[in-house]
Amino acid sequence: MATATENKLTVTKNNGIAEVHIHVNKSNSYNLDFYRELNAAIDEIRFDNDIKVAVLMSDMPKFFSAGADVSFLKSAEPKFKTQFCLFCNETLDKIARSPQIWIACLEGHTVGGGLEMALACDLRFMGDAAGKIGLPEISLGVLAGTGGTQRLARQVGHSKALDMNITGDTISPQEALDIQLVDKVYPQEETREKTLAYAEKVASQATYAASNIKLSIMNGKEMPLNAAIRYEGELQNLLFRSEDAQEGLSAFLEKREADWSGK
Repeated sequence: MATATENKLTVTKNNGIAEVHIHVNKSNSYNLDFYRELNAAIDEIRFDNDIKVAVLMSDMPKFFSAGADVSFLKSAEPKFKTQFCLFCNETLDKIARSPQIWIACLEGHTVGGGLEMALACDLRFMGDAAGKIGLPEISLGVLAGTGGTQRLARQVGHSKALDMNITGDTISPQEALDIQLVDKVYPQEETREKTLAYAEKVASQATYAASNIKLSIMNGKEMPLNAAIRYEGELQNLLFRSEDAQEGLSAFLEKREADWSGK
């Protein structure tokens, strides 16, 4: 099944996995029209109970995304740019709040707003020859305003995030792995295959539990520890009542493979 959304991205769905293919232009430099499509695609996936994992990827050979189109930003009024960044942030925040696991498959340069899209995903897998990754917005006299200062700091630590933001330096895939900016680095030609294999593994397991694990971690990190522990407990109470928990416990005791329903 495939659903085309105009001409900047395409969503394909199969076996519980949604692939979100970006194809804006050769560097996937985007404007508001692209983000409207991305927002619609995220909503479509969130409301699809059959989708357990979403993979964000590029159809361009050299770029995941170079971020916002600079010509578009230069020509826009300041108030418009402010609302554009707000809309981008609201769109990306949906990924963190969605029950599906989102994976960014990075097979090309991932800079500026492209990295900010990847940072909004739950996991980032990169090819070893994908190119550079970083936030060069300071070279334009601005900051990375769609989560780049905040999500990066939470991902790699405040000092490293400050260094990357104030220098605008880009780093290699291996360097990104070393600072835990990306979660896995694969041989370049195997990146998509291995990313989708990972997605298939997650989609075939206890997906109701996986969704609650994600929400526990993503929402809990913004709470004080004692409140987060109570939130974790409430999610666990939901899981104890689930069909998958009953099946998982029975399968373990009966020494057989579990037949997960996602409920």
